[in-house]
Amino acid sequence: MILRKFFAWLAIVAGVAALPGDTIVVPDWHLQSSARNSNNLTELSLPGADVATWYPVGRRSTVMAGLLENHVYNDKALFYSDHLQSVDMSLFQVPWLYRKELKVAALKPGDRLFLITHGITSKADVFFNGAHVATPDVQQGAYGGHRYDITTHVQPGLNALLIQAYPTNYLRDLAVGFIDWNPYPPDNGTGVWRDVELKHTGPVSMSTPRVRTDFVDPNVEDVVVTVRTDIENHSDSSAEGVVQGTITSDDGVERQILSTPFDLKPHSSGTVSLDARIADPKIWWPAAWGNQPLYTVQLNLTVGQAQISDIASPTSFGIRRVTSTVNSHNDTVFRVNGQTFPVRGGGYSPDLFLRFDADRVRNVFQYMLDMGLNTVRLEGKQEHPELYQLADQMGLMVISGWECCNKWEGWEYNDDADGEKWTDQDYQTAYASMHHEAEMMQTHPSMLAFLVGSDYWPDDRATKLYMDALRRMDWPNPVIASASKRGFPKELGPSGMKMDGPYDWVPPNYWYEAQMGAAFGFGSELGAGVGTPELGSLKQFLSADDMTALWREPGRSQYHLSRNDSVFRDRSLYNKALFARYGPPVGLEDYIHKAQIMDYEATRSQFEAFAARQSAKRPATGFVYWMLNSAWPSLHWQLFDYYLRPIGAYFGAKAAMRSEQAIFDYKTQAVYVVNQSLQPTADRVISIDLIDINGTSISHQNTTTESVPNSSRKVANVAGIEDVRDVAFLRLILQDPVNKAVVSRSVYWLSAENDQLDWDESTWYTTPVTRYANFTALSRMPLSSITSDVKHLEEKGFTHIEITLENVSDVAAFFLRLVTVDPITQGELSPVYWSDNYLTIFPQEKISVTVRVPASEVSIIIKGGNVEQRVIY
Repeated sequence: MILRKFFAWLAIVAGVAALPGDTIVVPDWHLQSSARNSNNLTELSLPGADVATWYPVGRRSTVMAGLLENHVYNDKALFYSDHLQSVDMSLFQVPWLYRKELKVAALKPGDRLFLITHGITSKADVFFNGAHVATPDVQQGAYGGHRYDITTHVQPGLNALLIQAYPTNYLRDLAVGFIDWNPYPPDNGTGVWRDVELKHTGPVSMSTPRVRTDFVDPNVEDVVVTVRTDIENHSDSSAEGVVQGTITSDDGVERQILSTPFDLKPHSSGTVSLDARIADPKIWWPAAWGNQPLYTVQLNLTVGQAQISDIASPTSFGIRRVTSTVNSHNDTVFRVNGQTFPVRGGGYSPDLFLRFDADRVRNVFQYMLDMGLNTVRLEGKQEHPELYQLADQMGLMVISGWECCNKWEGWEYNDDADGEKWTDQDYQTAYASMHHEAEMMQTHPSMLAFLVGSDYWPDDRATKLYMDALRRMDWPNPVIASASKRGFPKELGPSGMKMDGPYDWVPPNYWYEAQMGAAFGFGSELGAGVGTPELGSLKQFLSADDMTALWREPGRSQYHLSRNDSVFRDRSLYNKALFARYGPPVGLEDYIHKAQIMDYEATRSQFEAFAARQSAKRPATGFVYWMLNSAWPSLHWQLFDYYLRPIGAYFGAKAAMRSEQAIFDYKTQAVYVVNQSLQPTADRVISIDLIDINGTSISHQNTTTESVPNSSRKVANVAGIEDVRDVAFLRLILQDPVNKAVVSRSVYWLSAENDQLDWDESTWYTTPVTRYANFTALSRMPLSSITSDVKHLEEKGFTHIEITLENVSDVAAFFLRLVTVDPITQGELSPVYWSDNYLTIFPQEKISVTVRVPASEVSIIIKGGNVEQRVIY
């Protein structure tokens, strides 16, 4: 077996699927427009064709990504201002060709070679050595994965593969679209965006393993794991053999042997099941609740006298159980391993040109964990297996599903969707897409649910096809009809998810009400539409005129918001609130500073409200923040910017998502203690301090309470708020009374009058404000004096620093920002992990924060509303 593995490794490195069980990924392509090709496709798909003038591209590459890779375009230039509009759109009105020559070893009698696709946008012709292997009516859809038997077309030595990808139209094709999130990529994602593989088998092949368990309770002594795989006999003779393999724990300590015989008639197929009993199983938990142990199943299939006929790729899985119910309020409630799981998620976006970078995704997921988020939602952006592997390893839950508003929701009954109505062919494509995605996701413990609809539910015919595909793949997780409560198919029942907005700015007290998107039930996508980058990032993608317009022309459309036909194409609603609440900006830096303040309070209040109301009479069961990240440099809908730099919105969410904390309710003026962990109940002391803008105490309270796992409880009302004259600062400190350690600390700025909402005039994207809170006094605060002490901590691969700041003045130091920059270029570093930032420090108060950044040379700057900017490290 060791010798076989060695030769298999050599074969794969050489690009030759030499032995049954070998799989090779087409490693790269030559790319060219069909308009520049004079050969017919049959000739071009024969070995030896001249492609010297074609573009070399990677194994996963849309047309636009390939042109960027070959410097026909430059993304930094295209992302600057409105330059993306300068791309010649006529280039993408014709099909594009992907070609690769591959060495293939001679097949032995009875062996087979399969070409496997995982999705080509929008549809494609596939040729192999002059043979037309697949036509566009079969190879169709971004997720349309298929296996084609090319055995009879193989020749020893060089073989040629040619794919002609047709132009994508989001209203016509089941593609990966962007709705109104940003301008569309010029090619609409056309091309071979996912892997294409060659698979060598013997006379009998097997599918990717699927895994189910009988796990119910984390306290069980053992678990039965069932591994299933589909097998197929391609020969003219009956085949007898054995499917065998192992299940191994990730530490290698535990190893279970699997084996079962089979007997297949000629050209028949079947499914085999293999059971193993695992004693004292290692349970997979979301990151905040425990560890993420994984098991690996490895299977091979032998025929006759132990002749290897096929080998499945190693498949990881975790032992855990996910369920969902719709409660008496018609709201979805998820449970993981029996524990109520309050979703705190973010809507994920891939790169605008569908370029996949696993390291970037790892950084995105690490940011999610740093903020305290536990779930990522993929609305029709399923990406690649590596994304799910990272989620498994890092302990993030995943809600996948199809997207809204275009072809995906072109049902006969749906007049809101712009996509063309579905044809019989679309239903076939939808089934193939669901089958492929379910097979890819089935074993991943990070999967929380699949939404077969987004804004609208699928019709009954599509629902049946989706469910048939999911059942065929032994899908173990909840399936939800849609992300809204507009309706549902009979087979699935109500979704229990609301989609009532907002998507644009609302004030903090909005979330504590009982209407629209406020903190009750399950919100599938909602947020205050914030996410303003800091100046260093803005300069990378906005022109001087664009930046000036932000504060001088607050109603002007900005290309780096949404599409130009969207209600989100300008920041007029947001800017009206900013100017009224914090005062008209006196310059660009003042505008950005005030935007960070408003973004911070907007995200914090949303995350906090859903946490504070999780134990309410109608509980807030979860939500997905709109959005987590952006497909390109954007001015909104993100918790960190495109360059992976945390911003005010990031730290607002992080402040709200601590494991234990005290929270201020903007509506009732009460304080809640929230525990989002599963740790045992513990005693806690809360200190509540309210001071005016001059630093004078208005009130001080201490109260003792219990912190109960996975719950929230009201503990006090804040005294003295009625005495606030303009602006006051509220500090909540949650402390362990035994060791005096500070569990959490939060500071709020409060106006004498709250924002007043006009609920009757609400739209699908916001609720108007008739009277704004007044924070203009913050701009008139005297300077505060801050001392700093910096300590360098040792950590391999990171610069790890602790900064202690002390406010030695009599007024609060408001909204101070600490920035890590390169000492030479002064460019802001990323990714960067702060324990806290955008800090407000009370008079005579001392606090400490830490920062970790993967750079050897770091400089740290302190700046803020009422502190002099200086370098402190």
